[in-house]
Amino acid sequence: MELLHRLFGELETLVRQELALATAELSRSLSAAKTGLAALAVGGAVMFAGILVLLAAAVLALAQVLRPWLAALIVGCLVALVGYLLLRRGLKKMEPAALKPVQTAQSLRRDKELVERRLQ
Repeated sequence: MELLHRLFGELETLVRQELALATAELSRSLSAAKTGLAALAVGGAVMFAGILVLLAAAVLALAQVLRPWLAALIVGCLVALVGYLLLRRGLKKMEPAALKPVQTAQSLRRDKELVERRLQ
C-alpha cells in the first residue's frame, strides 16, 4: 500500500513538472510565432511600398529605353517576387512543426516508460 501511495505522489509531482515544461515550451513557441507574424507584416509592407515606389520611379527610368507598358511589367514583377520571398520566410516560421512542443512530448514518453517499468 505504501508503494502505491509513493507512486501516486511521484506521479502527481511528475504531472506538475510536465505541465510546467509544456507551459514554458508553448511560451517559446508563441514567441517564435510572433516573430513570424512580424516578418509577414514587414514582408507585406515592403511588397506594397516597393510596388508603389518602384512602379512610379523605375517605370519612368525604364520608359526612356523601353515601351512604358513593358517597363511597368518588368518592375512590377521584380518587386512582387521580392515581396513573395519575404512572405514565404514569415510563413515558414509559423508552420505547425515549428510550434510543436517537442521536448514535452519526449519527456512524456520517457515518463510513461519509467512508470511502466515501475509497475512491472
